[in-house]
Amino acid sequence: MADTVSPTQTIVDDFVAPVCNDLLVILYQDDDILLINKPSGLLSLSGKNPLNWDSVHYRLVHGQEGVTPAFSEAKLPHRLDFGTSGIMVVGLNVASTKHLNKQFQVRTIQKCYVALLEGWVTDDQGWITAAIAKDKNYFPRVIICAASSKNKGKAGISEYRVLQRLEQPHRSLVEFTPHTGRTHQLRVHSQAIGHPILGCDLYKSDCSEGMADRLLLHASDLTFEHPTGGRGLHAHCPCPFSENGEVTEFFLKAAHL
Repeated sequence: MADTVSPTQTIVDDFVAPVCNDLLVILYQDDDILLINKPSGLLSLSGKNPLNWDSVHYRLVHGQEGVTPAFSEAKLPHRLDFGTSGIMVVGLNVASTKHLNKQFQVRTIQKCYVALLEGWVTDDQGWITAAIAKDKNYFPRVIICAASSKNKGKAGISEYRVLQRLEQPHRSLVEFTPHTGRTHQLRVHSQAIGHPILGCDLYKSDCSEGMADRLLLHASDLTFEHPTGGRGLHAHCPCPFSENGEVTEFFLKAAHL
């Protein structure tokens, strides 16, 4: 019988992040916003555990010595998972952060991701519609459930397009456009269709986690309204394991070692 969590039981997060030696890179800067490239293996926000002090926010506020200055008022209107790399927008003052927060809340910001999945996804494009709820027995996992179930699942909608299918072993390079913003949405949706993202430690098959040395999920594009002046912006951050819709030759060689 599965363990259950009582209403008074405190869930303890004992995760300690490994040291991340990769730098946070500034892609664009003006008086109101930054666009940055977050490396895989870096928290977006510092954790409650004092050992998890290093994060995107910490590096922004305190600077990266000799590399990037300190932005004391920097705020994150959105986050990326620890293992996910890629583009993030940062507010540099109260007004711009408020404007960006509103855009995320009303879902006018469009986000695109690139991921490498186990196996061959059958359809060239499609939608994954599956409600998502917290897994009460296994923090920090989420689970697929009916939107009307007792788990109080929230609607989850992900659009996908296959960019490339790879041999030996079978893998699919996929572009995702999430239309909702649930925790771990793309990771659990990929597992739900039988094609988990390579390197994922929470949503996996018997071998998918070991097929990569990191989570192969990258936030590649953001389309949003600049908080000052209202002009539309489309920002792109190249994927470290894909170029022009195909897995890079270097990555293919590394994957076969």
